[in-house]
Amino acid sequence: MSLPPARVAARGRRAARPSGDDRELAILATAERLLAEKPLSALSVDDLARGAGISRPTFYFYFASKDAVLLTLLDRVVAEADAAFTGGVFDGLQGGTRENWRAALTAYVDTFRAHRSVALAAASARPDNREVRELWARVCEGWVLRATEVIEAARAQGTAPDGLPARQLAIVLNSMNERVVYGTFSGDGPAIPEDQLVDVLLDVWLTTIYRTPHPA
Repeated sequence: MSLPPARVAARGRRAARPSGDDRELAILATAERLLAEKPLSALSVDDLARGAGISRPTFYFYFASKDAVLLTLLDRVVAEADAAFTGGVFDGLQGGTRENWRAALTAYVDTFRAHRSVALAAASARPDNREVRELWARVCEGWVLRATEVIEAARAQGTAPDGLPARQLAIVLNSMNERVVYGTFSGDGPAIPEDQLVDVLLDVWLTTIYRTPHPA
């Protein structure tokens, strides 16, 4: 998610009244900025409204709660990650080249790195927030389905050997991504250095699926 910068009125002219979309984006941008400084539990609706330059009643016109803001942020980050996958190994089952897999994993890591505060806030909220938990479960199921399709296609093409059910491998690999990326971004060790994260994930994915880190 890329939020636009605040608009600056031309010298000597009255600032334009912000539209509804501008206010919503301002709330989201404020939340993401503040989440980088403190946890969601320490944020108040007043903090979000003040940071967005709106009143508390206006905030409630757009969001029912600060939890609803987090849900919207998470949904947008996931959509950004999914859009980044386009053209890679998950788009049209293009095949198992190392470069395609690297592109897919880099898109995943880079998107959540760019929105680290949202990813960590969502992970912290999941145990106690049913809506966040259900949204993340749907997201993970979608990624598992896509990985399962790629694994099955590679097996059908003869580029990957048969083995354990593709869905089971996809669940394990996606769960690994989630935990390893969280550990690295949160500092909740043991953790892999950020500059080595994609390389390590890539080798594990390829070795698991193709029995080699350099598939043909």
